[in-house]
This record gives sequence, structure tokens and C-alpha cells, in this order.
Amino acid sequence: MTQQTVLNPTHRALGAKMVDFGGWDMPIHYGSQIDEHHQVRRDAGMFDVSHMTVVDLEGARVREFLRHLLANSVDKLQKPGKALYSCMLNPQGGVIDDLIVYFMSETWFRMVVNASTRDKDLAWLGEQARGFDVQVNERPELGIVAVQGPNARAKVAGLLVEGERESVMKLGRFAARKGKAMSGAELFIARTGYTGEDGFEVIVPNEAITGFWNALLEAGVKPAGLGARDTLRLEAGMNLYGQDMDEAVSPFEAALDWTIALDEGRD
Repeated sequence: MTQQTVLNPTHRALGAKMVDFGGWDMPIHYGSQIDEHHQVRRDAGMFDVSHMTVVDLEGARVREFLRHLLANSVDKLQKPGKALYSCMLNPQGGVIDDLIVYFMSETWFRMVVNASTRDKDLAWLGEQARGFDVQVNERPELGIVAVQGPNARAKVAGLLVEGERESVMKLGRFAARKGKAMSGAELFIARTGYTGEDGFEVIVPNEAITGFWNALLEAGVKPAGLGARDTLRLEAGMNLYGQDMDEAVSPFEAALDWTIALDEGRD
């Protein structure tokens, strides 16, 4: 059965063309993929990426666990909120998934993994976690809105309580922090994206995500579908799992050698 994000009725009300994307009923465009592409490049657009999965990893050995799993070095993550792009590898060095991992504390890291690989990612994480006494907690109560474009950060900051706007605007690239919307919603705001533009990916509780989306609409942020997201990432030279790499392809073969830490001290 096709799954739906909380925002599905909102997309339909906005006239979105919906398609099956990895088992999810998702908007491919809202009328013109080309216009949405240019909107992100020139101003600000937003994408519902709640089909992606947030996973919290907790335990005293969680950093060691991630050294075992990932091609990149989690030892680069020393400041809470700092993020890292990496491939998660199988024993043969093939790519199980590419993902972003966030350092929350020494006993808690957060991952965001792809929708199409969710089931195998969770199975692999669970299997490997047993040897490290790490708890793998999927967070289905959280959705994600990606707000991208040269004006995206200011649009998001404008929805926050006044005391947090400056701090959020000062976030470095591949860094994240908690934030509070004027609506009262608790947000996790990351300066990351998949378009080649600046912006934020915002993790929002499901019960608040429709209000957050509508507030962005009122602030002038236009919705964009997965079609524009794909052309934007292509234009930016970003890889797509299942097309540019998979479990038979190593990060070296996928031109992701810059994400590999060879001095990690792994087995």
C-alpha cells in the first residue's frame, strides 16, 4: 500500500501532480517543474521530504558503532549539532545508503536516511547495533521540510521566536540546532540540502508540520516537487542512490572518495 506523508492533503489542495516514489505518494510538481527549479535558484522553494527517515542512535559506544558503519570519520563531529555526509558500507565496501549523521551528544547521534533504503537500513543498523549495545530508534512522528534557495534561511528565521533568529542565521554549513517557531513548534534546523543552494532542512513534529508549511507559504516560499529536486541536484553534481551508487558500487567508483576516511583505525 502506498504511504502518505502528513502533508499529502496539503499537496493535493495546492494542485500537485502526485506520483508513486519508492512506495510513497509524493508531489512531482505543482504545475511547472521548470518554474519550481528556477524559484529555488533565484529565491526560495520548499520540499516535503518527510518520506525520508529520522533515526536516533543511542548508547555509550555509539561513536565506535558509527566508526564501524560509515566510510567517513565521525571523529570530525565534536560539537553538538555538527553534521557529516557519509556512505554506509556493507562488508564488501559497497554503498548500503548515503546519509547525513548529526552529533547530538557522546551517547546520541541522529541519522537521516533515504526513503527507498529505509527497510534495509533499519535492518542493517539493528543487526550491527547488537554488538555495540546501541539502541536504534526510528522517529516516525517527525517530518522534514527542506527550504532551499538564496532567501531560504531568512524565510525560515522569520518564523522563529525573536530570540532565536540571529543564532539560526549564524549556523555554519553542515551544522544544526534546535529552534522554536512562533507557533510554539519545536524544530530541529540543519543547514544542509540537496539542491546546490543554501538553505535549511527542518525536522518538524508531525502535529506541527502543516502549520509550519502554511506559515512558509504565507512568507512567500513556493512549494516545489521532487521533479525540481532531482534536476537541482543533477545540476549541482550530487549523487542519487540507486542510480549513481548501490551495494555493488564503492564510494571510490561513485566519485565520493572525498567522503572516505582511510585513517579511521577500523578493522
